[in-house]
Amino acid sequence: MNKMGTVIGFTFRQKARTKSFIWTTIILALLITIAMNIPYLISIFKGDTAGETGGKEQVQLGLIVNDYTTVADELEQYSLTQSVTPVEWVHYPSAGDDKLRTAIAEDQVQGYVELVRPEGEGAFPQVRYASVDDEPSEEIVSLLQSGLQKAKTKAVAGDALSANQIAQITERVAIDSREVSKDEAGGGNGTAAEEQVGDINYAIIYVLMILFFTSAMMTGNMIAAEVTAEKSSRVMEILITSVSPLTQMFGKIIGIFYVGMLQIVVFALVVGGNLLLPHNEAILGQFDLRLADLNYAVLIYGLLFYILGYFLYGVLFAAVGSIVSRTEDLGQAVMPITMLSLVAFYIGIFNIAASDNMLVKVASYIPFTSPTVMLLRIGLDRAAAWEIWISLALLVAAILFFGWLASKIYRTGVLMYGKRPTIKELRKAMKAYKI
Repeated sequence: MNKMGTVIGFTFRQKARTKSFIWTTIILALLITIAMNIPYLISIFKGDTAGETGGKEQVQLGLIVNDYTTVADELEQYSLTQSVTPVEWVHYPSAGDDKLRTAIAEDQVQGYVELVRPEGEGAFPQVRYASVDDEPSEEIVSLLQSGLQKAKTKAVAGDALSANQIAQITERVAIDSREVSKDEAGGGNGTAAEEQVGDINYAIIYVLMILFFTSAMMTGNMIAAEVTAEKSSRVMEILITSVSPLTQMFGKIIGIFYVGMLQIVVFALVVGGNLLLPHNEAILGQFDLRLADLNYAVLIYGLLFYILGYFLYGVLFAAVGSIVSRTEDLGQAVMPITMLSLVAFYIGIFNIAASDNMLVKVASYIPFTSPTVMLLRIGLDRAAAWEIWISLALLVAAILFFGWLASKIYRTGVLMYGKRPTIKELRKAMKAYKI
């Protein structure tokens, strides 16, 4: 056990200190940061005042009240309570006012709202919104509709309703939508169809699947490259006299697993830090992404499936690395494993909108694809607890089987030089070495 710890510690320190690992981690962290801040960066380059208003665009609009002072006051009060688009109202006497025209020409206001007397009888005014842009802002239109609806409700109800009741009437009804399959629609109890999946769960699933694929491939190739490099430099012949091949293999796998976990922790801190920025909090609100809707089971099971999936692919990469004598041949040798991981990734990504089809259900039990596909079903509440545990049990059984097979290949392959041996040659060598 002491030798195993030595191999784990040596492998971790050696890989974590390499320039390639450090620079890859830094570059990926920068790319994540840039991707999460693209809307804010765009607003800066466009010259918006987002940085001065906590990440929210400040809008100045002209307001032509005419004889509707009460309605205008209600609209202004309502806009003050909204955090999506802060509006500063500037009063003008009429749409033809010279000051208003000058303000529009000099980009001091982004448009104007005019309260116009309706044709025929009517106590509530017609509203005209003129925007400087080619297309009026959807956020401004939404704010005007909500604010004027509240003013209209108050004007009609008078003192019959309290301010709280008016606020409840004018509050928009939140609707969570999801796709329902034919099986669910005719299932009888309808409980599955009533489940709601927040948008944030889709985002988390995308991130976790991409993270699993990139991390598993990077760390898997590290394992194979480490073994092949030691074998090609003949260092393996020295190491094998002091440490058993089995201890070497699992020591390297565990050591590089710690390297992968370190990278994931760094990425998690980068994502968390960016989410805490004020302008990103506003963007999450605009896209209706609420942490309260997050299915935390997907994070717990996601970590569990990542660990087990890593070890399954890790033992395969170690076995393949042990039978390759030159690093130049490694890319071709690991291609089948890379293709397996790509299949798992693509099944998950391209079926996120149709997570109840037969392909997804079958793939969620296959050990090579279950780390991503079952994660998809968990995140969208499409998997029962017994299905998850069956998938985990099959994944553990696959790790034990392929770990046993990989250890036999490893013990034989590390001492075989020359061209890459065939399966038949490996079987002969195992029998000769009584492995």
